[in-house]
Amino acid sequence: MVLRAAMLWLAGNTRAEDLVRRAPFARSMVERFVAGEDSETALAAARALRERGLLVSLDLLGENAPDEARAAEAGRAYLALLDQIEAAGLPGNISIKLTMLGLDNSDELAWEKLEAIVRRADELEIFVRVDMEGSDYTERTLGLFRRVHDLYPKAVGIVLQSYLYRTDRDLDEMIERGARVRIVKGAYKEPETVAYPHKSDVDAAFRRHIELLLEDGNYPAFATHDEAIIRMTQGYALRMGVERSRFEFQMLYGIGKRRQEALVAEGYNMRVYVPYGTSWYPYFMRRLAERPANVLFILRQMLRS
Repeated sequence: MVLRAAMLWLAGNTRAEDLVRRAPFARSMVERFVAGEDSETALAAARALRERGLLVSLDLLGENAPDEARAAEAGRAYLALLDQIEAAGLPGNISIKLTMLGLDNSDELAWEKLEAIVRRADELEIFVRVDMEGSDYTERTLGLFRRVHDLYPKAVGIVLQSYLYRTDRDLDEMIERGARVRIVKGAYKEPETVAYPHKSDVDAAFRRHIELLLEDGNYPAFATHDEAIIRMTQGYALRMGVERSRFEFQMLYGIGKRRQEALVAEGYNMRVYVPYGTSWYPYFMRRLAERPANVLFILRQMLRS
């Protein structure tokens, strides 16, 4: 837990980012988790995954746009990505973060970008997943999601994080409105006042949320690499008579390739999140925080730099 907390702190540290970006070992490690720095490379990676029977969701990395110009740039980039997906004939979703669209500036700035993206996605029949960020943004993100889901209910879904205490009631609301939910454990450093501090409690909440979504959710997505959770999900769906076509598993690019293909072979829908872009550092560090062996490796390398 101490190492994980350290890596999550480093994810927001600009000096550490500079060291990692200049380190000779970094590129090979980054390429394991990130599909490339441009959309063409990411689309090529997505096509290769589709050829293996996997579903895909493209995620342009970036968060906390510092001004309106950067938010506008991100909005244009996502609109262009939608057109590229359509032109490529690639069945795929996209994932977006609202701070990348200007949420730090104002809700209305982020709304303007979000509505334009989801409207275009709805026209192209491409699904948009609104990602969830740190707990300071949870209520504002849900507020904007409610607005856009009211307009385009088939085109947009939300992410909820099981480690937050509030997620029980948020999940009930999303199930009631028929929203498609991607449930995750959570990857941000949060205070004990808002999130479960112990892994066992997070795991218990995650299992509880999976069961609720299997019972009453609208095509839920279960984002996990935890084999025990995967088996629990399979067993519960079987006992409840939930067909495999009614939900999907989701995993991250570059992690658990064999397990991904095994799930497809077993008849499950399996989606891979394909991240790309130049703003890879925070994402990269959060992935390392989830894998202790990699945490130790990168800390040793940083100390030598």
